[in-house]
Amino acid sequence: MPLHTGPGKPDERPMSMNPFFGEANPVVEMTQAPPKHRLPDGPMPPSIAYQLVHDELMLDGNSRLNLATFVSTWMEDQADRLMSECRDKNMIDKDEYPRTAELERRCVAMLAHLWNAPDPESAVGCSTTGSSEACMLAGMALKRRWARRNADRYPSADARPNLVMGVNVQICWDKFCNFWEVEARQVPMEGDRFHLDPQAAADLCDENTIGVVGILGSTFDGSYEPIAELCAALDNLQERTGLDIPVHVDGASGGMIAPFLDPDLVWDFRLPRVASINTSGHKYGLVYPGVGWALWRDKEALPEELVFRVNYLGGDMPTFALNFSRPGAQVVAQYYTFLRLGQDGYRAVQQTTRSVARELAHRIEALGDFELLTRGDELPVFAFTTAPDVEAYDVFDVSRRMREFGWLVPAYTFPANREDLCVLRIVCRNGFSTDLADLFLEDLSRALPGLRRQPHPLTRDKQKASSFHH
Repeated sequence: MPLHTGPGKPDERPMSMNPFFGEANPVVEMTQAPPKHRLPDGPMPPSIAYQLVHDELMLDGNSRLNLATFVSTWMEDQADRLMSECRDKNMIDKDEYPRTAELERRCVAMLAHLWNAPDPESAVGCSTTGSSEACMLAGMALKRRWARRNADRYPSADARPNLVMGVNVQICWDKFCNFWEVEARQVPMEGDRFHLDPQAAADLCDENTIGVVGILGSTFDGSYEPIAELCAALDNLQERTGLDIPVHVDGASGGMIAPFLDPDLVWDFRLPRVASINTSGHKYGLVYPGVGWALWRDKEALPEELVFRVNYLGGDMPTFALNFSRPGAQVVAQYYTFLRLGQDGYRAVQQTTRSVARELAHRIEALGDFELLTRGDELPVFAFTTAPDVEAYDVFDVSRRMREFGWLVPAYTFPANREDLCVLRIVCRNGFSTDLADLFLEDLSRALPGLRRQPHPLTRDKQKASSFHH
């Protein structure tokens, strides 16, 4: 690490570097620290620029020990090489990089088959930078379809669009409603129900409802929302009122789990009311960030006026996205992973991950200090809280203590109407092996005696973690 010595502001302090970092002369090298918040006056050797950045990044947490994130933290060397070879290709330049564009089209078709689209070969879909952008696109399509149906009275004051969802949705849906001026109608949690209730969602719908969002894998506890029951409740609503409310399935995580591990679960385009689905390729799609996917059941579900056709760099190019330029590397990595694993490979990887989650949940429960809310048997994710008789510490103390061992375990408070419930959540991903789970449990067991000796929980301001979304 660079060593700053002497007086003066941080940007003015002399710096001593390891002489072996020198490009040519180990005696004559940098003696002045570069500024951190403005461009330096001149260039520096690449080895020193690299080392300065590399050393500072050592203070980041180890991504493999991050049990908070759903995002992939491991890929094969071959995938790394492909991504390196494609990082300079602009995904939007489809005429210049036609094979990259073709791989994107194939990925859309593969997902359409996986999610049982009516006509997979002509599926409508696109890659995105992640599920958040995919959700924005799906929400835009829902709003535009609603506006079409209500052209005679929108945008009058009595026709403000609304979107119905559970209070457990990922924060991107709150952003969508804010950015696109849509009223968010949220079904609260109640008792031991930690996600949307189908009938309660249907009861919130009216003639201004653009759609209902169902979550296949809640980030709060890893549970699937009952998509088929939601569609049935909306079918009943249509029979009674004539309101035809479409459903978008946010399958950011579950869209790449359920098809392989829960094939009999009906949640996808087999349900006629499901208009669109998104997933994160960089979550259980097993690709590094950032790539997501948005698919619509047919062309009617995606209004044509939202698709722009641009004469750019050599040809007519249809595009439907919130951004423009982005690297093609992640799309190529997604296609590689689809080819590499196939149906059986994905099933094996996801089953292994679920097995690790279920076994670790069982062993944490056996410690006696914790109660499980979920067990990792839907998403390979589970949430747990302290047992009622534990008074010396709380979940925030556990999170803090595990961070000292290098593990990142989020602790947070549930939303309305369960603000009284504070939990820890563990996300198991490909690369979080049985061996790593053993090490985690050893560290948790090692932390418990000290936690039990506390006079009271050390964390007082629990509201700091109450808005956790990931």
